[in-house]
Amino acid sequence: MASSTPAPDHRDAISAFARMGYASRGVVYVLVGGLAALTAIDQGGQAEGSRGALEAVLGAPFGKVMLGIIAMGLLGYAMWRCIQAFKDPDRHGTSAKGLVIRAGLFVSAVTHTLLAFFAASLVFRFLSSGSSGGSSGGSEGMATWLMQQPFGRWLVAAVGIAIIGAGIAHAVKGYKAKFDKHFTMPSRTQAWAYPICRFGLVVRGLVFVIVGSLFMIAAYQFDPNEAGGTAEAFNTLRRQAFGQWLFGFVAIGLLAFGCYSVLTAIYRHVDPSL
Repeated sequence: MASSTPAPDHRDAISAFARMGYASRGVVYVLVGGLAALTAIDQGGQAEGSRGALEAVLGAPFGKVMLGIIAMGLLGYAMWRCIQAFKDPDRHGTSAKGLVIRAGLFVSAVTHTLLAFFAASLVFRFLSSGSSGGSSGGSEGMATWLMQQPFGRWLVAAVGIAIIGAGIAHAVKGYKAKFDKHFTMPSRTQAWAYPICRFGLVVRGLVFVIVGSLFMIAAYQFDPNEAGGTAEAFNTLRRQAFGQWLFGFVAIGLLAFGCYSVLTAIYRHVDPSL
């Protein structure tokens, strides 16, 4: 007797990978924020950004398995970001604002693809040598590669603008709780979850603006070493007046963003229609 349940199709797979990706991003940012918070209160944590957080996972029980799952999830997230950038299921449109947001989504796809390959490389490096080695590449590697291309300085500047645009969009999305239109969340859960989501998005937007500015400085000085990611943003904050307080504030914000990502994996409406 034939079952009435429809067979899974590519949309189910895309939805599953997208949710796994949001969850993996959440794990990474919970680790980034948690390690940074420990550093802020001098409890032995090391604020080394996303790559440092992944290296910390490797030292945990079943770390290699966890890293492999995170790598797969990040690849799924990158795939979903590409769909968001090119197919525009969230209807950002083709206005200047919409195109900047979609460009930021594509940059996010690239950076999370690199992060996924970095996670996978840690596993293979550990299996082959018994050591995780040191992290390399990252934002500086991307800036270096872009600088070597035709119009390289302008490409780096364009990446910086896209990241800044995405940061502003994140901050506005958090401040105005625009994520609400994509969520199907019980009102009882919203009461405690929405403040966390809003705070996390605003702080991650701030970090994006700093990272994008570092890319702009790298383009202006024609020096890829000036580019940086979350770890360099942390260092920039610590050099400011009241830097330790700013650092701690951002650490808690990124921890909140990690919680937002996990909630997104559970409650976000994912439209995988192609």
